[in-house]
Amino acid sequence: MDSEIKEEVPVHEEFILCCGVETQVLKCGPWTNLFNEPRANKPKLLIFIITGNPGFSAFYVPFAKALYSSINGRFPVWVISHAGHAFVPKGKKILTTSDDSKAQKINDIYGLQGQVEHKLAFLRTHVPKETKLVVIGHSIGCHINLEILKLAPELPIIRSFLLFPTIERMSESPNGRIATPLLCWLRYALYAFAYLLLKPWPEKIKSFMIRIGLRMMNLQNEFSVLNVLEPFCLANAAYLGGQEMMQVVKRDNETIRTYLPKLTFYYGTIDAWCPTAYYEDIKKEFPEGDIRLCEKKIPHAFILRFPQEMADMVADWLKDDLSKI
Repeated sequence: MDSEIKEEVPVHEEFILCCGVETQVLKCGPWTNLFNEPRANKPKLLIFIITGNPGFSAFYVPFAKALYSSINGRFPVWVISHAGHAFVPKGKKILTTSDDSKAQKINDIYGLQGQVEHKLAFLRTHVPKETKLVVIGHSIGCHINLEILKLAPELPIIRSFLLFPTIERMSESPNGRIATPLLCWLRYALYAFAYLLLKPWPEKIKSFMIRIGLRMMNLQNEFSVLNVLEPFCLANAAYLGGQEMMQVVKRDNETIRTYLPKLTFYYGTIDAWCPTAYYEDIKKEFPEGDIRLCEKKIPHAFILRFPQEMADMVADWLKDDLSKI
């Protein structure tokens, strides 16, 4: 019965210009433009998902749909791609708004701080000021989540979830020790390899290879994921990853302390990006915080295998907040 319900969840795909950069937004629910909704139908809250890196929002659709179903479709659930991680398929229209044309140009928009500003610009131009927000960050999306809280205290964020949070010592983590030399010192070799190998491939070949890959992983996707094999997107993901290794070093205790009542952290027990030692350290620093350790051996990339389990947990944690709206 659950699978039948999820199949019925409406998901609307948009490609927009946000700060002049093509961006994919996937919207669960019947609401596609919160400004144009009649007052009686306008949702009072938006659940906003910020992806990890790569910021391929299509992979988060099963999680978004499961979460939307778990909250009984009361509020929209939106997923945004990172700047430079979205590939617009041929024939797809790119939507523009007058507000975006006025948006301040972001320096280094494909970098870590640029991605923060990109999400802030979207929230300010596409979400009414009175709409309450629940922000869900995954992996580096958790760092962006905290930065949004720090830089935009005026946003009506009632709750922030940090799932498998890469918010400190990334280069020192088991995966970081492997990724740092690749992303920081050998990045240009990766660029050259991606462009030389993938650029000549026709779109049909890329689609075929992706279908095979998804089938081998027993995954389904209803939206195009061509960006997985698009050199421009992969280069931007590698560039962002290099900045993560260099810049995500010290945990932002000041911001965490300021917004602790709104925060829920969820750490994995088999996560080589943020090992359990990081959980133990933050738990000691903030013993009163809502800081949880996974009991189900869910991996860092939960979106591939465990979207339903994570959605059910997040919906359960949200019950009290949503009951007041």
